[in-house]
Amino acid sequence: MRWVETLAHEADFDGFRAAARRLVAAGVAPDDVAWAVGGSATPSLFDEPEAAPVGHAPVTVPAAFVDLCRSVVLHREPQRFTLLYRLLWRLQHEPALRHDTLDADVSQARLMAQAVRRDLHKMKAFVRFREVHEQGAPPLHVAWFEPQHHIVEAVAPFFQARFTAMRWALLTPERSVRWDGTLLEFGPGAARADAPPADAGEALWLTYYAHIFNPARLKLRAMEKEMPRRYWHNLPEATLISTLAAGAAERSSGMVAAEPQPTARRLPAVRVVAVPPPVAADEREAAWIAERQAARQCRDCPLGALATQTVWGEGPLGAPLMVVGEQPGDQEDLQGRPFVGPAGQLFDRALGDLNWDRSIAYVTNAVKHFKYEPRLTPRGKRRIHKTPAQQEADACQHWLDSEIALVQPQALIALGATAARQLLGRPVAVTRERGWHTRPDGLPVLVTLHPAALLRADPSEREAAYAAWVADLTLAERYARA
Repeated sequence: MRWVETLAHEADFDGFRAAARRLVAAGVAPDDVAWAVGGSATPSLFDEPEAAPVGHAPVTVPAAFVDLCRSVVLHREPQRFTLLYRLLWRLQHEPALRHDTLDADVSQARLMAQAVRRDLHKMKAFVRFREVHEQGAPPLHVAWFEPQHHIVEAVAPFFQARFTAMRWALLTPERSVRWDGTLLEFGPGAARADAPPADAGEALWLTYYAHIFNPARLKLRAMEKEMPRRYWHNLPEATLISTLAAGAAERSSGMVAAEPQPTARRLPAVRVVAVPPPVAADEREAAWIAERQAARQCRDCPLGALATQTVWGEGPLGAPLMVVGEQPGDQEDLQGRPFVGPAGQLFDRALGDLNWDRSIAYVTNAVKHFKYEPRLTPRGKRRIHKTPAQQEADACQHWLDSEIALVQPQALIALGATAARQLLGRPVAVTRERGWHTRPDGLPVLVTLHPAALLRADPSEREAAYAAWVADLTLAERYARA
């Protein structure tokens, strides 16, 4: 006697799973089962139309087999359920089958699963929506697609998650699905004529596609492998491929023969250090105040609009040393003074260990505004320091040059790579170039670490790193005692 098991629809994995477990538990062999979908199959004269009896034997399979079944059930092959039930039966009676990768049934199932996964990928990649306007409702975006297998139910959650805020519908020859913003509704198949014609959005897409086409990188065979020709008739851009490909060789030759264009690079690899004119002693203080006031209005880069305030330099004009850091930190931004946060406190500790008074130095930063990234931490919302971009540092360069001209120090101390680059006009590898250097204007520059780098060091190495940093600073002893 043969038993007939009828599933609700072509992709009825849950129905197949329940029926297969019941049949195996009842000891029904694969050759004694006929599988049908809805009313699509008519039992033969010898098939029993009723379901098989319920058994009680336990049914166990590897988790990988369940995943395999989920994919194979979506395949278009009519005998897929027979194949899967035969594999399930054999797994109960042939335990070694799960390790036999060369078995014919296992190989066939894996190839079918691979084909389904490929079809899912192509549908996600090649669906093109067109806008339909309905009276009194937001636009409905409709797409037509012809999948190779029964994948509509499986792929619908992907589009739901990707286009949650958009009303859309997917039409295929055997199945359709619609999302209204709250509910997925599945329905019968449709005809291609039910899909809307091309719209203005599609014309814009074709213009964009034609402009991003790079003839020098065209590899037609590779493109056809990723985008097989059977999908082309449903892709708007496919109408351009032949024309663009035909002219690719000529366009590539023209690109090669064209005169080279100068690179529109805004940031030179090496900046020429400006040497500002000296300012008379009796005019320095007034000029310094004017520069500080002007810097408060600076919007040469986006940082000025985001920071709390401009943080100008601080210290006596005419100080023998000018110390330049990278940029203000969180506390500096809030208080409007340089070197008052954790890094500044470490700097003050170093001055104490060196027995230097802070009045011997004018302290400032290469960048005058705090660059940060808001971040939610267990202690609440915090502003996390971000390294300034080179164009942001360059936007502040004229302020730094003005400070040098007004302070007229005998030597400069660059704390960190940003300060060193802005003072020397070239990239500086601080760890390799610690020590004295000379600017084009003749001013000596002592390059060393920024104190913030010490605070980020491994706790076990922090004291040794601090001692080495203080040793760097002692190189400026003769200026500090001047």
